[in-house]
Amino acid sequence: NTDDLNIYKSTGDYTNIALFGLDSREKNLGKGNRTDTIMIASINNETKKVKLVSVYRDTMLKQNGEHYDKANAAYSVGGPETAVNMLNENLDLDIQDYVSVNFLALADVIDMVDGITVKLTDEEVVHMNNYCVETSKVTGKSYEKIEPEVEGTYHLNGVQAVSYSRIRYTEGGDFKRAERQRLVLQKIADKAQNMSVGTVNKIIDSVFPQISTNFTLAEMIGYAKNLTKYKLGDSIGFPAENTTDMLNEVGSVVIPKTLSSNVLEVHKFLFGSDGYSVSSTIEGIESGITAKASDKAKSGTTIEDDE
Repeated sequence: NTDDLNIYKSTGDYTNIALFGLDSREKNLGKGNRTDTIMIASINNETKKVKLVSVYRDTMLKQNGEHYDKANAAYSVGGPETAVNMLNENLDLDIQDYVSVNFLALADVIDMVDGITVKLTDEEVVHMNNYCVETSKVTGKSYEKIEPEVEGTYHLNGVQAVSYSRIRYTEGGDFKRAERQRLVLQKIADKAQNMSVGTVNKIIDSVFPQISTNFTLAEMIGYAKNLTKYKLGDSIGFPAENTTDMLNEVGSVVIPKTLSSNVLEVHKFLFGSDGYSVSSTIEGIESGITAKASDKAKSGTTIEDDE
């Protein structure tokens, strides 16, 4: 229901789509699942250039106009509508469409484009192999462990690429993980653009039942017909300028420094210099984040953090 999406104002020159990667181990793609991956894909309808923004899942943002929590909590509480509402409200955006996937859907797409080639460090190979055990179990798909576990350029199948996307225990933590996720999406797009429309349509037909979206199958196929016209360009993470802290009740969070400056950067990145200035809503949320960030957890406090 677009009336519940907190749309800032219409941006007819652009189509903005929320992309959610869920930690669901089952087929349920609705509320109750946290979004370990949150991206905004913005399509310039004239040039067909597509840009991506990763919203770090632990970012402290206002939820449903009521309270403050990690960005990935919104989907869990109210599903895609609440999550899109959260993105629009906190970033002054017009997002009216979404696509949600789980491990299996992503792994299937990667296998259907015959895998992706990625350069890995020693550390990434080790962590990827470890994650592959659970990813394989959840998806029911097989993989071959990379041995010896040394850096190099590897061709990854679906299980391996999803596992690579899950790595968070290297330098850069979740910020680096979001970067890996955008790279995987770029690699998938590159492979798909070199395929025939018929092949891409077969992929859509196969994967469509596994995803949650407000796009119709016909709309998806319509995009596929013009796939070669689209170009996936630059990408960034939000908030680019940030601090991290441990707060009471919430746990480890990413705090925009400041929300206004980070939202301005996103708008400039996506839409260019169009005269945008942050709304009073953003200014109010910024004050709320500052107040919430003052409620720091005491030294030595242990707060369970979600995987």
